[in-house]
Amino acid sequence: MQNRAVLVTGGGSGIGRAVVLLCAERRARVAVVDLDAERSRAVAGEAQACGAPAALGICCDVSVESDIERAFATSESQLGPTHGVFANAGKDLSGMAHELPLSLWEHVLATNLTGVYLTCKHAMRSMLSAGKGGSIVCTSSPAAFVGFAAGGAGAYSASKGGISALVRCLAVDYAKHGIRVNAVVPGSTETPLMWANVPEAQVPEMRQRICSEVPLGRLADPKEPARAVVWLLSEEASYVTGSHLVCDGGVLAKAAVSV
Repeated sequence: MQNRAVLVTGGGSGIGRAVVLLCAERRARVAVVDLDAERSRAVAGEAQACGAPAALGICCDVSVESDIERAFATSESQLGPTHGVFANAGKDLSGMAHELPLSLWEHVLATNLTGVYLTCKHAMRSMLSAGKGGSIVCTSSPAAFVGFAAGGAGAYSASKGGISALVRCLAVDYAKHGIRVNAVVPGSTETPLMWANVPEAQVPEMRQRICSEVPLGRLADPKEPARAVVWLLSEEASYVTGSHLVCDGGVLAKAAVSV
């Protein structure tokens, strides 16, 4: 990945930040794209301290196409042709379907699904223009395959299921151009998003409960799914496309009933 340009959405925190820093350690040029301008700049600074030859922070709302288009143009002008993209920005807002306002449903899908589509769209344009292929990794979720026991995750689950379907289609459509498209499926990971819908006072109890339910007995460190992403971005995964790399501590392998 040395001197190749990698763009990461949602790069200001969590798994996105971990991917940025791992790419930086491999001497990639990195564009940190995040809705929070201050965090994107801060992580870009961390990336340079970790060894990135160049890094920049870009403020961007992934649900707005003009923002995404500008982000890619800025990245290409300063870092060169885009070789790797991690389409990761997302939100987890929940509610039971009969109570969920349409505006909230639309907001979740606009960020999680449309945002990933727009990121992939402009990544494809960039890679096709450069004519050198590339690798795109999208963040899916166990929620794309099973219903969460806690319930109320219809909008989030629908968005992640859409991402998984999109990944398969794009992988087939763009394979002839040397562009690989895959998904990572992180499980419970110690990130701000993990606790987005949990009152602060209940976080310790909820963390303990989740750890007891995950076969490996703990939450993931953000670096763990990030390593899976970086592998998919790298040439080590050169024959992998249209796949889902599950990094969930065994959750999807576990039956829900104790028999």
